[in-house]
Amino acid sequence: MKNLELSPLTGPARVGIGGPVGSGKTALLERLIPAFQKRGIEVGVITNDLVTTEDADRLRKSGLIAPERVMAVEAGACPHTVIREDPTLNIEAAERMAIQFPELEMIMIESGGDNLASTFSLDLVDLWMFVIDVAGGDDIPRKRGPGVLQSDLLVINKTDLAPYVGVNLDAMLIEAKRVRQQRPVVSINCRAGEGIDYIVDYLIRNLLFKSSAASTQAANSDE
Repeated sequence: MKNLELSPLTGPARVGIGGPVGSGKTALLERLIPAFQKRGIEVGVITNDLVTTEDADRLRKSGLIAPERVMAVEAGACPHTVIREDPTLNIEAAERMAIQFPELEMIMIESGGDNLASTFSLDLVDLWMFVIDVAGGDDIPRKRGPGVLQSDLLVINKTDLAPYVGVNLDAMLIEAKRVRQQRPVVSINCRAGEGIDYIVDYLIRNLLFKSSAASTQAANSDE
């Protein structure tokens, strides 16, 4: 196969989804994929894992997206190395996907599970989210990791578990907004689909630069 000339940030918009192991990044993708499809927005997915393709395989078997629209990157090292220090593997995967599916408007790039210091290179993505969950403790925002502070959107997942793990969700949200200096924070429950529309609307407005109302109207007209 002919080698690609890598040119960051060409083709479909790219959004990064980072966060610790088990915070619910893949579960979030499983909610976002059909939500974007309902709005008439064509998406593809690139997953990152250490030495497996487990997350990609899960999405391919889900029935939510054509299997060929899911690509896998095996980092072979700490996950942040291929989304920040040297994102070449992910840039190449994104460009191959854009060439294979020119109709795509957005590619969602899921990082492998990492720590609170994980961030995305802006050579790789246009915008990125960081996913934490209440089961990790309500002190996560106070720890002020780069992922919490620098992400374009902070997502607090598994809100339904708060009463069972002794977390004051309201206090956690207030602290998250305080340390982020009022930059966007959203609480979600992937299992119930709560909060997903907020993320979809946010990405449509801030990544695709479209009116979320217009995309909803267009989708409804196709039904």
